[in-house]
Amino acid sequence: MLILANNNISQNRKAIAILFSIVSQAPQNFFLLYLNEGCIIIRKKMLTTLNGIAQEPVVILSSDIRENTEDRGIGGGQTLSKLFGRNIHIWLPGYLLQGIKPKPRSGKLQHIIFAIVDHFEPIWNHATQDQERWRMNSWIEGYPETVKGHRDADGINPRHTWFYPYDEFRDWQMEQLADLCSKGYGEIELHLHHDNDTSETLRQKIEEAKRVFSKYGALPAIPSGLSYGFIHGNWSLDNSRRDGRWCGVNNELQVLRDTGCYADFTMPSAPSDTQSRKINSIYYAKDDPNKPKSFNTGRDVKINKASSGDLMLIQGPLCLNWKMRKAFILPKIENGEVASHNPPVPKRIDLWIRSHIHVKGLREWTFVKVYTHGAQDRNCEALLGTGGLLDRMYSYLEEKYNDGVEYKLHYATAREMFNIIKAAESGKYGDPNSYRDFILLPPSYALR
Repeated sequence: MLILANNNISQNRKAIAILFSIVSQAPQNFFLLYLNEGCIIIRKKMLTTLNGIAQEPVVILSSDIRENTEDRGIGGGQTLSKLFGRNIHIWLPGYLLQGIKPKPRSGKLQHIIFAIVDHFEPIWNHATQDQERWRMNSWIEGYPETVKGHRDADGINPRHTWFYPYDEFRDWQMEQLADLCSKGYGEIELHLHHDNDTSETLRQKIEEAKRVFSKYGALPAIPSGLSYGFIHGNWSLDNSRRDGRWCGVNNELQVLRDTGCYADFTMPSAPSDTQSRKINSIYYAKDDPNKPKSFNTGRDVKINKASSGDLMLIQGPLCLNWKMRKAFILPKIENGEVASHNPPVPKRIDLWIRSHIHVKGLREWTFVKVYTHGAQDRNCEALLGTGGLLDRMYSYLEEKYNDGVEYKLHYATAREMFNIIKAAESGKYGDPNSYRDFILLPPSYALR
């Protein structure tokens, strides 16, 4: 059996999405022979016979089979289990279908709103007290030095968002972070690892976390109390792990909404099985209290359209990086991680921008949210200081995406990014710098 598409992959995304949906049912039965931006060749293991001779049906989608296979060579015998073992089947159909989404209008000034969210865990991996203090000191002393020469189009230095885990709380750590934030270097939001909870026990933990965080002025006030941004520990938002671990609450989105969460920043979580089908989006998810992972689908945030559902999710980029391959064959998964083992090199940064995550109807504002685990030792050493990964990342962003003609760069905290999104939703446009405090005002960071 031979299927030959007439055009390239970008013009056959629906067919490819169907193909990968079929393959995902039993990836061990398929071999990936070749994969690039213009060609997919998949061989199914012995399936049919003709005159007693086993045949190996091949599915090919390409604009030029001869050029792709002869000039560049067949990769040969890579089982698709290697891709699907990293749970790519969850989000690949959505990724392929997104090729038809509108791109920024050429000739229009593009505003890049950039935020880095940190799953900040100073006691990670059963740290000793000395390790905890070294990790904290690395950030308290090293972050100001890292960003001192960097400014965006608004004259603002890079703003870090530390999502601090309440389940690993140390008062001296929060006090140091709050002091750093009071000097304009970033903001603190809520990170939480929890397991085997009910709706009520989760609600109690969050309310207690808010009460404790409020002692340090670390959360913005709203009429009903305090608000917060959220990242779920172990990626397990809304009970999304297949084994049910590290959550237990099918209506977690509703609990977050009811306790004042303004948005979730957990996704993307690929290659985890907690990854949503919906990717590269800013959207509202509607919770189904009887099922896990309700954020698999949702309604995109749009200009001049009221909010809906239970909770806004602000996702970071998720795509295939064709310019960085494993064994020169399989593209790497780009998930917006910034780490010592996954440095933010220019090719990756360009992909983040090209993912073009935006509020529907306002293509001139692109939101780039990337993440790190900044307190892990190797990351502390690699990220911070002059010449470190953050320094180089910010230098490249300012050099390429802040010329004032094609691009303007805006460093933002998670809260500021949310505010700018809400401004776009309400019909605002122009310079997003005017809307950093559109709904939620900055926390005070005054020790109470």
